Amino acid sequence: MTRLTRPVVSLIALSAALAATPALAQDDQGRAFTVDDLARLERVSDPQVSPDGRTVTYGLRQTDWENNRGVSSLWSVSTGGGEPQRLAISDQGAGNARWASDGRLFFLRGGQVWVSPDQGATATQVTALPLDVGSFRIAPNGGSLVVSMDVYPACQGDLTCTAAEVTNRENRVETGQVYDRTFVRHWDTWEDGRRNHLFRVDIGTAPASTATPLMTDFDGDTPSQPFGDEGEYAISPDSGTVIFSSRLAGQSESWSTNFDLYQVPMAGGAAVNLTDANDAWDTGPVYSPDGRTLAYRAMSRPGFEADRWRIMLRDVVTGATREIAADWDRSADSLAWSPDGRTLYASAGDTGTTRLFSIDVRSGRVTPLTTGGHVGAFGLADGGIVYARDGLDGPVNLFYRSARGRDLPRQLTNHNAAVMAQIELGDYEQFSFPGWNGETVHGYVVRPHGYQEGMEYPVAFLIHGGPQGSFGDGWSYRWNPQTYAGQGYAVVMIDFHGSTGYGQAFTDAISQHWGDRPLEDLQKGWDYVLANYDFLDEDRACALGASYGGYMVNWIAGNWNQPWQCLVNHDGVFDTRAMGFETEELWFTEWENGGTPWENPEAYERFNPANHVQNWRVPMLVVQGDLDFRIPTAQGLATFNALQRRGIPSRLLFFPNENHWVLRAHNSVQWHRTVQDWLARYAPPGAEPID
Repeated sequence: MTRLTRPVVSLIALSAALAATPALAQDDQGRAFTVDDLARLERVSDPQVSPDGRTVTYGLRQTDWENNRGVSSLWSVSTGGGEPQRLAISDQGAGNARWASDGRLFFLRGGQVWVSPDQGATATQVTALPLDVGSFRIAPNGGSLVVSMDVYPACQGDLTCTAAEVTNRENRVETGQVYDRTFVRHWDTWEDGRRNHLFRVDIGTAPASTATPLMTDFDGDTPSQPFGDEGEYAISPDSGTVIFSSRLAGQSESWSTNFDLYQVPMAGGAAVNLTDANDAWDTGPVYSPDGRTLAYRAMSRPGFEADRWRIMLRDVVTGATREIAADWDRSADSLAWSPDGRTLYASAGDTGTTRLFSIDVRSGRVTPLTTGGHVGAFGLADGGIVYARDGLDGPVNLFYRSARGRDLPRQLTNHNAAVMAQIELGDYEQFSFPGWNGETVHGYVVRPHGYQEGMEYPVAFLIHGGPQGSFGDGWSYRWNPQTYAGQGYAVVMIDFHGSTGYGQAFTDAISQHWGDRPLEDLQKGWDYVLANYDFLDEDRACALGASYGGYMVNWIAGNWNQPWQCLVNHDGVFDTRAMGFETEELWFTEWENGGTPWENPEAYERFNPANHVQNWRVPMLVVQGDLDFRIPTAQGLATFNALQRRGIPSRLLFFPNENHWVLRAHNSVQWHRTVQDWLARYAPPGAEPID
């Protein structure tokens, strides 16, 4: 395996290097990676390629530590290489840069759309709307925009009406809220009746203050709440039509995943449902360059948020629809057309990594273009592809490679180079073993900083959430194994049954089996690494997890507590039955338990950690964010109360202003230090000779 001390230029070279390179000599060793490094790293995101394919703009988030906030700016770099440049328009605030077909650069500043005619040197205001713009797309003819804004549907497209109602509600004396249906709250926000809706804005010589509604009388959100973006709507190449993905709310919004694609004229009018025949999720519309075909992603099982994204092609004129690459057992995260319309590009999880693929539209043949690490956003450049890549070897940077993937990737940005050059990250490698039902299960092991042959080290056993997720070759700002390696811990991560990137049957295996099949994988994985990596000290090991990982920590506490000296549970489920009533997205618990708590009560109790508290004995740190409406505060408090009542050493770290994640810089550092202190108390770091 390779010693990764500096940014890696070639993903192919990285893959080859993982075959086992000798470790650096002790006197060449860099310093350990710390949580302070993690909090201060610059974060690259959102690459956008210019129409001529020669320039990439991207976002850069830097940390203002003193003011406990992130500061965002726009940068650009040539696809041919060279030094990235900060755009002057960032001085007054800029984000979400998007290129028009004529080379103008549109972006958001202060909740309004601006445009730069000179690639970010100067800018003029395009919109002066009464409400903030959340996202936008530029019509191919350059004459108008489609923007999203948060509005009260009763105002019927009158933006000043919504603005006045917002002010009225802020100033009223009474504070009671009345609800007649769910959602009452979602993710980390209480609902107030507003919806994300789309509008057309015409571009003129003066900033536009009015907009034409495109979702009149539509009871739904586009983009979807809470994480949707402009990838959920598209404008036809002739600029005459808008396609958007949305879910009709009604009374069933909180237990439905039935998003459909709707078509509406750019001039406004009634929206027509194009995918009414599919009661599952349809989203991500992208027009082919000639406008004749609409590609989109579709699930097939209603109520299941982790179903495989199939790739669908719809003839725009006839409406005939077909699936391509039907035998490709991976789930496409996003889609983009090649300029000639013969190829679709997609990113997808694949065996502990996230790779970029090309898909031949005619034959459905799938070709991988990258290997190793995690590919995020990407865009087509001049004869190639620009993509964001991170991994266990370091944070996001941008890379370029030819569209056919025959050359080595070329690194375009090198943010954080000065910091990362000082640091020695932990070596890592992927392994596999027979898990539940004899099926192959994969995992990663990360060696601690300062690793030496013949010594053994304490272990941080990380359990991912989702549960349909993955802990693999990627870089995280919340659960990053390199922060534990930097503290002197070896790290073990198992992608148990239910994980994504191993085929849909593997992902499906966890539903209604939260406590048996994944637990068997974790147990067999633990046995495997102890037998194959002699530097793991089984007498100094702690298990940690968040969300489903926190649930599993609670389940382990009562059903497999023998190996662990301590446990860490972040926003984990304590009582699965109560969770079926308390969470906001009810479709999740209903799918995972085969029905509602009153229809299938046995399923909710079968793997309920609350039923095994009498077996708890291991010290546990409990972390809870009060704005977490996915796994509400009562679940965390119940866990802590059970520990305290049992007399088990325990600690509660409570964040009144964080949601399911810990996002603020100072809170993140506090989280990491509290976790590290807990581990050090029960599994002290430090190398010891192998017996």
